[in-house]
Amino acid sequence: MIQIFLFDEEKNCHKDLTLDQIRISLPNPDHLLWVNLANATPQETQYVLGDLFNFHPLTIEDCLSVGYQPPKIDDFGSYLFLIVHALHPDHRLDTLETFELNLYLGENFVVTCYAEESMPPVERVIQRLARDQRVYLNGSDFLCHAIIDALVDDYMPLVDQLDDELDDLEDAVLQKPHPITLQRILSIKHSLMTLRRILSPQREIINRLTRDEFPMVDKQSQIYFRDIYDHLVRIQDLTETLRDIATSALDIYLNSTSLRLNEVMKALTIVSTIFLPLSFVAGVYGMNFHFMPELTHPWGYPLVWVVFALIAGGMVLFFKKRGWF
Repeated sequence: MIQIFLFDEEKNCHKDLTLDQIRISLPNPDHLLWVNLANATPQETQYVLGDLFNFHPLTIEDCLSVGYQPPKIDDFGSYLFLIVHALHPDHRLDTLETFELNLYLGENFVVTCYAEESMPPVERVIQRLARDQRVYLNGSDFLCHAIIDALVDDYMPLVDQLDDELDDLEDAVLQKPHPITLQRILSIKHSLMTLRRILSPQREIINRLTRDEFPMVDKQSQIYFRDIYDHLVRIQDLTETLRDIATSALDIYLNSTSLRLNEVMKALTIVSTIFLPLSFVAGVYGMNFHFMPELTHPWGYPLVWVVFALIAGGMVLFFKKRGWF
């Protein structure tokens, strides 16, 4: 699907334009053009990006690629090419998935391209066009800011969910460690590592947009990009904190499991130690020698049980006095 939004000199919004109309309006510096390629065919993508806008073939190849590509920014003089990652709308905490958003930023145009049928941050900006004129009145750089800002806003609720999940896991670890709890901790830790791998390069991208490095980003928009940068720094700091909490919860789980194992081994050792002398006495009187004085004694059997009780009771008192249980 190809969505086209053209804002003319009077800032009127025109939709459903043809590609030929785009070709005519593109050279006009007073026009602002936004072309959104949502799950477009390779032929449509090649025509719009290559034939219409004449973008670099390497960027078109990145747009058509289905493999994972890290966030980046490339400067081609008259335009910028950015790759950023948005969260999957139905993301899970244990398996974090992201969408790749390819974005071109020029003096009077913005082109967004993604392989999915829907991209929630882009759709929210499209809906925002009707009620907030600032999105397009301040130029292509502010429109780019609005898209990336909507994308970054989805990260904070995820961090809050991870925080709540780790709180529950810490309580579960302290109460009763279970292998399922360990699996959940490892899944959360993996998601945090994935989030960190995405946030770190995206933060550097936004940091470059806050400096006087690119002519298509004016000083007014740099302030807004700096706000996005501050959000990413805060989210990354929280992610690092959560990663430390996950590591701590994992250590608590392993220590709790080791402690429980030590308690079980101590109990088994005490029981074995108590029964060792009893087994010795029983073994001695279980020998089949004919001439054993105690075998013919009328009180022999009760006396052996008395000896058993005295040995077991004495050892229990000794262990308790030593604080072994």
